Amino acid sequence: MSVVSGATETAFDRTRIVPFGTKEPAEYSAVHALQERLLAERIAGGTGDLLLVGEHARVVTLGRGLRESVGALPIPTFAVERGGLATWHGPGQLVVYPIVSLADLKLGIREYLRALEEGILLALARFGIEAGRREGATGVWVGERKIASIGVAVRRRVTWHGLALNVRPDLREFALIQPCGFAPTVMTSMDELLRGAAPSLRDVETPLVRELVRVLGLRPPIWEEDPLAPRA
Repeated sequence: MSVVSGATETAFDRTRIVPFGTKEPAEYSAVHALQERLLAERIAGGTGDLLLVGEHARVVTLGRGLRESVGALPIPTFAVERGGLATWHGPGQLVVYPIVSLADLKLGIREYLRALEEGILLALARFGIEAGRREGATGVWVGERKIASIGVAVRRRVTWHGLALNVRPDLREFALIQPCGFAPTVMTSMDELLRGAAPSLRDVETPLVRELVRVLGLRPPIWEEDPLAPRA
């Protein structure tokens, strides 16, 4: 605990920001296990709301809505708890997994999804990218191109899984699948839209986190160390 203005501050007075993949892109299995542990702690009341933020090694995740096989792929695949179809994650893509209580925030699932979209829209606007929503398709779009995907799960009114924003990934990677049921060419990135001048993931991470904290009505953020980073 720390003392602020004469008052005792606990972890519950802040929104924990837990980074991963700070040294190198993190393997999905390790991050998923970390999600499960933090989710259980949040449900049990052992921690407050938090955001897991970082970058994955190459992986394809398969949501609960997928009804057909994606076939053999040259990178790892994981069937996961979130809604939606197949999604690629990897270097150059910024991922945020909010683990927050919808009950405490007094949000329904649709309101929550719209808030995630709003946070992304506001963050992109800071970099001069005018994005929007698309009727019937969760996520964030720039015209007919998709720049961010959203797929969530909820357990006992606490969220996990979350969003993926394409900052500067290799867009050719999406050809491995039909991302979210669309043709691979529908995907775009900040780097493509800014003609190769996209900021780094670290430069996008802070404004995105701040906008998400604000639109969700969370407490002020406090940044922690990467629990998955190798120790010297």
